[in-house]
Amino acid sequence: MEEIKRNLRKERIGVVTSNKMDKSIVVAEVKKVKHPMYGKFVLKTKKYVAHDETNNCNEGDTVKIMETRPLSKTKCWRLVEIIERAK
Repeated sequence: MEEIKRNLRKERIGVVTSNKMDKSIVVAEVKKVKHPMYGKFVLKTKKYVAHDETNNCNEGDTVKIMETRPLSKTKCWRLVEIIERAK
């Protein structure tokens, strides 16, 4: 049997900053980037709107999201798993 090969999907790990929408969460990914001229490491934050079908994420949870087809104007990511619950 031939296997159907899927393209790679981008995955990100971040912290849920908002879950006030229905079936949607906002995930903030923080990464350290070295400044090109000064060499200092700077924190950069990028926010993603992700689809949470079961509404079981809370603020402060660490989650893994994966790229998907556009689900709305701003939402093109979906929740894969909750890595760690907020304390």
